[in-house]
Amino acid sequence: MDVSNFVINHLTNPSELESMYRKDPEAFKRSFTAAWAQNPNSQVLAVWNERLNFKETTNTEKAALLQKEFLIMGLLAILAGLVSRIIFHYAEQQAIAPINLAFGVLPFIAAYFVYNNAPQRKILYILGALFLISASYLNMLPLENKDSIILVYLHLPIFLWVLVGLAFTGNEYPISRARLAYLKFNGEFGILYASMAICGMLLTALTMQLFRFVGMDITEFYFKNVVIFGAAALAVVAAYLVSRNLKLYKNIAPYIAKIFSPLVLVTLLVYLVTVIAVGKNPFLDRDFLLAFNGILLSVLAVTIFSITERETDEKRNISDSINFALIILALIIDSVALSAIVFRLSSYGITPNRIAVLGVNILIWANLIWIMLSYMRFLQNKTGLTAVQNAVAQYLPVYGLWAAFVTFVFPFIF
Repeated sequence: MDVSNFVINHLTNPSELESMYRKDPEAFKRSFTAAWAQNPNSQVLAVWNERLNFKETTNTEKAALLQKEFLIMGLLAILAGLVSRIIFHYAEQQAIAPINLAFGVLPFIAAYFVYNNAPQRKILYILGALFLISASYLNMLPLENKDSIILVYLHLPIFLWVLVGLAFTGNEYPISRARLAYLKFNGEFGILYASMAICGMLLTALTMQLFRFVGMDITEFYFKNVVIFGAAALAVVAAYLVSRNLKLYKNIAPYIAKIFSPLVLVTLLVYLVTVIAVGKNPFLDRDFLLAFNGILLSVLAVTIFSITERETDEKRNISDSINFALIILALIIDSVALSAIVFRLSSYGITPNRIAVLGVNILIWANLIWIMLSYMRFLQNKTGLTAVQNAVAQYLPVYGLWAAFVTFVFPFIF
């Protein structure tokens, strides 16, 4: 019997393949190569290939890989610090816009993820091209305080953040689970970076005070050459630590989400009642409308952080009711903000700021509706938490596309 033909003929019958392998493993292994060569796209044979040729990594090899990853991280952190210091120098001279500092950090975090994930070449080319185009485009814009240019400064970091997400997810970018993991990473990264930054600030204060004792003021030198370098390098280090599954912060993050959600809910309810009592009007007060949108973004961020930190198999609890209330509150705030923006557009005319704010509010409103409906079905036991998390993760590229539109199109329109 031609064993290779037997393997091919029983691709849909795993029990027969397993039986044959157990009867004569050596014959099966010798014949597998021919069958695999004839059917390189077979998922069944791909699994068998891994099973037959799997080589477990030894402790020595694991240590070597870990050491190499640590060295790569260290190199990228140093480069991020140096590039940020150079960019700061030119920004200080007003030769370039300060927002260029984003290119001193985000590309190096993306490079670390690319090293870890080894994505397809087309993803590498896309990432490299978009970072290069973004940097070139930003520095071709005039250094003016026009509304359209300021909008570029505000939206370009969002677009670059989405690019970092592409590097993080790699070949799994279309999968919601991978995008959700990126959102979780951001929450844990923020906690870790803030904790380390506080330690850095304490060290900075201590260092400057020590030099003051000997009659030296090193504030300016220390800020330019240590703080700027350290802040950029620390971002890469924090990305490395979170990616290495630092358990301490993975355990802290869900508790922070559970603590802050009810606090934010109570604070905002009191604030909105106070606003109504004192008669503040977002339709007429521009600064108050901006503050209103800031509140909306804060509520959205807290809600998303709380949702992404939940485990999919976790049972329903009081946190879900709080999250649902926050979503309803955010929808109310967004609806008021949208009405005020439309009123201002019809009363005072079209400006790039009003169009940009209108666009992002519409996007947030649609996302909140999706999340609210998903959460409603979840609370009614009609779906699992995965549906709610998908409503968050699958919408992520929409924000990136809007940020790209404002960044690359608005300066030509306005």
